[in-house]
Amino acid sequence: MSTNAEFYYTIDKPSFAEFKDRGSKFLAFAYPVDTIESFKKYLQELKKEHPKAVHHCFAYRLGMDKNNFRVNDDGEPSGSAGRPILGQIDSKELTNVAVIVVRYFGGTLLGVPGLINAYKTATAMALQLTPIIQKPVLINYHLQFDYTKQNDVMMIVKQYNCNIIKQEQQLFCMLDIGIPKSRVEEVEYKLKDLHTVEYRQIS
Repeated sequence: MSTNAEFYYTIDKPSFAEFKDRGSKFLAFAYPVDTIESFKKYLQELKKEHPKAVHHCFAYRLGMDKNNFRVNDDGEPSGSAGRPILGQIDSKELTNVAVIVVRYFGGTLLGVPGLINAYKTATAMALQLTPIIQKPVLINYHLQFDYTKQNDVMMIVKQYNCNIIKQEQQLFCMLDIGIPKSRVEEVEYKLKDLHTVEYRQIS
């Protein structure tokens, strides 16, 4: 996924799949996540739900630039769990996705190739069970305007499928929105037309 892409692929809702190998159970949970905080919440919940599991391995990828990812083997041999999980996320070119695989040990050692296969398969199964959706890359803008312009601004927000991030209304209205990358020029043009609306890009 290049950084100048206008869309990205992610999953629509959480999903779950189970894979068994020689008595060991691998429970794969896939989640759509926007932030590391939301991922951590899911991980804590699963650790509470599965306290007897021996491993809670995971991988996630966030954002558009490919640099925000993490893998964790949680005590499994290095490279045998987190990497295969991330490999499945990447093979579908997904981002803003986390997969946590909870393992219950079945008494037989699977060896590194067996573990790689199990974590990879469980992840692939979970990702197959949830719809993959295309979402627009959003560029964030901060808007400030007189409340008399509110209806005009909201029309533009709606017309161009912008996301409202934050809204404050006092004497002046303040609005943080995410504009789909492919529509930024059109939205700026429309806002300029309203004259008294101040806007600037924020990171």
